[in-house]
Amino acid sequence: MLKYLCMFLLILPAYSFAQKSLPVDEAIRIALQRNTILQRAENNLKTYESSLLASYGNLLPDINASGSFNWSKVEDEGGTALIAGIPITVGSRTTEDRNYSAGIQSNWVLFDGLANYSNVSASRNNLESARYSLERLKQDITFQTIDLYYRVVNTQQLVKFREEDVVWNQKNFETVSERNKLGAVTMADVYAQQVRLGNAELELIRARNVLETSKSTLLYYRGLDIFTEYDFAYSLSQGYLETAERDMETKYKDLRALVDQAMESRSDYKAALLNIESAESNVTMARSGHLPRLTNTLGYNLRGNRLNDLNNSRTLYAGLTLSVPIFSGFSVSNQVQIAEVNLENRQVDLDELTRTIRQNIQATFLNLQAAEKALDVSRRNIVAAEENRRIEQEKYNLGSGTILNVLIASSEYQNAQTSFINAQFDFITLSEQLEYLIGILDYSKYE
Repeated sequence: MLKYLCMFLLILPAYSFAQKSLPVDEAIRIALQRNTILQRAENNLKTYESSLLASYGNLLPDINASGSFNWSKVEDEGGTALIAGIPITVGSRTTEDRNYSAGIQSNWVLFDGLANYSNVSASRNNLESARYSLERLKQDITFQTIDLYYRVVNTQQLVKFREEDVVWNQKNFETVSERNKLGAVTMADVYAQQVRLGNAELELIRARNVLETSKSTLLYYRGLDIFTEYDFAYSLSQGYLETAERDMETKYKDLRALVDQAMESRSDYKAALLNIESAESNVTMARSGHLPRLTNTLGYNLRGNRLNDLNNSRTLYAGLTLSVPIFSGFSVSNQVQIAEVNLENRQVDLDELTRTIRQNIQATFLNLQAAEKALDVSRRNIVAAEENRRIEQEKYNLGSGTILNVLIASSEYQNAQTSFINAQFDFITLSEQLEYLIGILDYSKYE
């Protein structure tokens, strides 16, 4: 009785209460909503938009309005004052003075070495680069979610197989035990099958531990409670595999074409190109410090001792100011050097990204080809291994085979089944990874 209870506990799912459904589409949608890095990137995008607006504003004149009011009061008690050497008595007096003024002034930078136009170009490129980086980040999150989700489902399939393997070995153990009681087989066969059953139970426990770890990793990455049970409802249909295999024969045949497509589609590559253009604009802005600066001033002032007389005194003025830098303590040269080095580093970043893209696509392309072949081989192996196990079991039941042959056939079937499950998800994951590396992984349908 205890033996059957242990078997029941092994096959029973870890948690029997109702679980929340978490399909892969929902997992990706939650990830795109809750990822803190993505939230910060979206918030930072507002600063780039504001910087672009400010750069356009620098092309326009600034306008300032001003107004002032001054009041003073003088109280003089009088006395004797010498005027032209003659003492004159001055009586006490009180004077009060008020002054009102209002004005408007505009300053317009007419030329500053093209720094203002370069600032517009740099701000525009920075904004577009940030948008491309945000798009790539969404693709990162989408693929990472898909990868982690497939690991969970893959492990679920392995757990299911381990449970079936325990059931098969338990039945076989019971069969061998009954035949031993009838004297048809020796105790050595019973012990051999008992060891096989124990190993199957141990593998099931290990698979379940891996499954729980995979679930926790996915839930933590998605910002969900790792102690909440979710049902990862996903079915790897044969049609889905066939579609992926057709893509291998049509879309993913030419490695060079895939690299060229990545250079056109990868948003992070586009962002890197814009970063170079932005760095070039920064060099122009830095060099403008060596050039003259021409500004225009235009203003209009009103003044009066009384508020009603404010319009009686009017002043209109205009002027041009040319500022020519002669020596600035090498600060401008320093800024130019910094900008040029930053441009060189941006080019180095682009070259490194280009090499990384090519290397990653090549590696994934070759791995995907190998995974396709492994999937085809594992399909055939599992059919052969299952049939071989059935034949060896029948031979053993008829007394013409040995328990060793049964155990070997069972082990081969177990390995074939495990390889087939892993091959399926390896192939699908690599297919998704190749789309991600090319830059065509569609995240918008999950938003």
